[in-house]
Amino acid sequence: MMRKILNRLVLVLLTGLAAAGCATLPDTDALIARHSAQEANFETARGPVSAKRNAAILAALKRKSGDLDLLDKQMALEQAISDSPLILGNKVSLLQDGAATYAAMFGAIRQAKDHINLETYIIEDDATGQEFSDLLMQAQARGVQVNLIYDSVGGINTPKTFFERLSKVGIAVLEFNPINPLTAKGPWQINNRDHRKLLIADGRSVILGGINISNVYASGSLLKRAPKPPSDDLAWRDTDLQIEGPVVAEFQKLFLQTWEKQHGPALAAKAYFPKLAPQGKDIVRAIGSTPDDPYSLIYLTLISAIGNAEKFIHLTNAYFVPDPQLLKALGDAAARGVQVQLILPSESDSELVFHAGRAHYAELLAGGVQIYERQGALLHAKTAVIDGVWSTVGSTNLDWRSFLDNDEVNAVVLGREFATQMQAMHQQDLDASQRIEPEAWASRSFKFKLKEWLAQHWGRLL
Repeated sequence: MMRKILNRLVLVLLTGLAAAGCATLPDTDALIARHSAQEANFETARGPVSAKRNAAILAALKRKSGDLDLLDKQMALEQAISDSPLILGNKVSLLQDGAATYAAMFGAIRQAKDHINLETYIIEDDATGQEFSDLLMQAQARGVQVNLIYDSVGGINTPKTFFERLSKVGIAVLEFNPINPLTAKGPWQINNRDHRKLLIADGRSVILGGINISNVYASGSLLKRAPKPPSDDLAWRDTDLQIEGPVVAEFQKLFLQTWEKQHGPALAAKAYFPKLAPQGKDIVRAIGSTPDDPYSLIYLTLISAIGNAEKFIHLTNAYFVPDPQLLKALGDAAARGVQVQLILPSESDSELVFHAGRAHYAELLAGGVQIYERQGALLHAKTAVIDGVWSTVGSTNLDWRSFLDNDEVNAVVLGREFATQMQAMHQQDLDASQRIEPEAWASRSFKFKLKEWLAQHWGRLL
């Protein structure tokens, strides 16, 4: 936990140094109005489907979803703003917590035959990190090319010898935006961090979400219930996805774009884009965001989905430092009768972020938004499910840093079947959460009110 606290402090200090030239969030109303006039199109592994099949797929989706307008509007917007298409024929598996995610990752590494592309914010030199490094070196030894991107701030406490050990056996290691300006291969962009978590095996499967490589994720959280254990014993509650199918190529493109942008060494010639066959029935879009984009695609997508919601919005997020447009979108949804539920941490590895988020509770509660705080675990998940048909899982927090300063990646999954799994997971977290009641919140101690007042002034930097 101290590692995460240090990372946050470093980011706050470095962001303060770079704040004079920082970007601003876009006018979401104007962008959504501009990009919502076209029809959504679907693709398979072979390319775009015919107009007739396109209409049939959309009709079937709407029929299964209760003819929600969300689908028409949301898919049109995502298509207009994103280079990544909406792709059919994928198999999406929901992975709750580190134990399930690491088992899937270890299996993918062991089964890889051509290459492994790994991108992560944090990789610790602990038992979990050592297990990863051993498996990666074993893969490299059997002829599988391993390419690793890690963030310089995220890896601030990981000794250089850890990465040198990987490099010596042929693994290509790339440090994202080094803190040390003397080692930067381009402009010193200290405020731009790589917060993505991706593991791509053979260009055929991808694992992504909120889980870094660290011992803190190693134990599950589902059995942790009140009474709350001491903070140091809290398991970390997080969510990842494993996806097989044609959409994996879109995540592969994002990894390779980052490698090129960071001036990584020439990659070994491998089959990074194999021919991909359908693996399931899930419809998926890969969405990546970087500070180089005109605006955060993930941010605009989420604001639009909230604005198009008709029944419910269920968000679970680790770091909640909302901007005015996100606050307004949530309040407007609640005002028009949509059930808006936020599951947020009851404890955090960043006290500043924790209290900065809580500073907005009174406004949200007054507007009809339901707020719950997860007990018995340190919440680190970043998920959303809207109207039982639109779901997203990824690395993106609901804070300014994710929307403006970080490289992030999310998967959007359409369909009621997967959304049902997301809803079941949401309910599990809800059952382990305590609801924040307006009356009780208003009577909280002066100490907390003071911390919130102080923390909210740092919101843009967190």
